[in-house]
This record gives sequence, structure tokens and C-alpha cells, in this order.
Amino acid sequence: MNKIKLRTALQSFLIEDIGDADRTSTAIFPPDQLGKGIFLAKEEGIIAGLALIEESYHLLDPTIEVEIFYKDGDQVYPGDEIATVSGPILCILSGERVILNLIQRMSGIASMTKKCAETLNDDTIEICDTRKTSPGLRMFEKYAVTAGGGKNHRFGLYDGIMIKDNHIAFCGSISKAVRAARQHSGHMTMIEVEAETKAQVIEAVEANADRIMFDNRNPDEVKELATYVPKHIVTEASGGITLDNLTTYQHTGVDYISLGFITHSIKALDISLNID
Repeated sequence: MNKIKLRTALQSFLIEDIGDADRTSTAIFPPDQLGKGIFLAKEEGIIAGLALIEESYHLLDPTIEVEIFYKDGDQVYPGDEIATVSGPILCILSGERVILNLIQRMSGIASMTKKCAETLNDDTIEICDTRKTSPGLRMFEKYAVTAGGGKNHRFGLYDGIMIKDNHIAFCGSISKAVRAARQHSGHMTMIEVEAETKAQVIEAVEANADRIMFDNRNPDEVKELATYVPKHIVTEASGGITLDNLTTYQHTGVDYISLGFITHSIKALDISLNID
């Protein structure tokens, strides 16, 4: 994650939660009273977002000492001590909720991404994310996908061209849409086309698309459509794919399976901050 963007986001999150002051902590603890907290895993999963602990606390007080015992992508189990933080109690408690909210969610995403890859159990296909992320948290959520062993799709509308069904409908055809996109973009920009039928796939291939997504197709349809795509064009399956039916997409011939639920519908990993 870009450190400048990370710190800017964390600063905004802390301001949102703390406001002018943490009224509870400032009423109880003097600024110079010191203590130690332990970030503890309460369930099994993949940890992600550990850098946020130090970055957040150093925004509150640069003298706070943080010690991290794992790295992003590591497996943790109930009772594992993930990190410790030592310094003013007031600051430890003021930053607690923002940090936990983020690393719990990120670790949940990393855990689900890893589970999807293990469930699919096909080394020829990569699991990747989508733009179905929480507003304001995309950088964090997409990073968490990579911590879980997945790949990132485009980050937003600005870093890739993806011609979807509505673009095609308004434009008139895949060929026209790809031609217009190619004329507008530079040679470093990949063009992906969403296709649902054999005719659309063939048209996308003939239009020299760089990537083709098979949208809302069942495994047999994906396998068939993949046969019409030359090896130099990257293929992707998306839509209607869940954890329950993921194994049916084994060996379908695509390069990627993109899953929206690994960012928009996950359960946060249970992590707590205990006072030593």
C-alpha cells in the first residue's frame, strides 16, 4: 500500500472516530500514564493489515512502541499474540477500534481468498477480486486479497478498460466498442471485453481484445467458450460463482476467476486488544 495514501486514510478514520477527543479515556487517564496492549487472534485465519497498527498509533503518538510477531499472509490460531503496543494508555485505547475494524475486515478478506483458492484447487486458475468493495476501503480490501494469495483486478475505472454489456448495448457492437477504446487509449492499456455467447467471444477475438470475461456462464459453457480464445488472450470467468459451486469451475480453461463476495460479503476475523 502507498504509505502516503495509507497515512492520509488512517488520519481521516481516526478523526472520524475520535473527533476533538476520546472523552472516556481522557476523563480517566492522564496523558503520561503508560500501559501495554496485546493484539490477540480469537479464531483461525489469515492475518492482514499489520502495518496499520504501527502507522495508526504513530499518528496518535510517535513515541508508542509497536512490536509485530507475524507478517501479512501468515496463518494465525486462537490465542496467538499478533502484536504488542506500549505507550500512553490514552492513545492505546483511542486508536483501538479503528485499528481493529480495519485489520479484522482485512484478515477476513485474506482468509476467504485463501479458502477460495484451496477450494478451487486448480493451479492453472488465479482467484481475483472485483470493484465490489466498500467505498473508501478499496485500497485496504484489495491489499487483503493479495495477502490471502489472490490477485487484483483493476482498482477502478481509471486503470483499465473493461467493455461490459451496457457499453456494448449503447455502442452497438463489440467491434465498434473495442475500436473506439483502442483509438482513445495508449499501448500500455489492456482492453477487456465481457462476453456471454459464442458469437460475442468470436467477435471479441476478431476485434483483438486483450482479455475476455465469460460472464454468468456455467462451468460447461465456460469450458466451451474458452476453446474459441487463442492462448495469447487472457480469459476470466465471473458472475454467479460462489464458494459452494467453485469446485465445478476446476479445469475450465480460464486464467482467472473473479469473485465479488471475497470483498463485499465476508465475515471479519475475530481479533481483540487485551491489556497486559
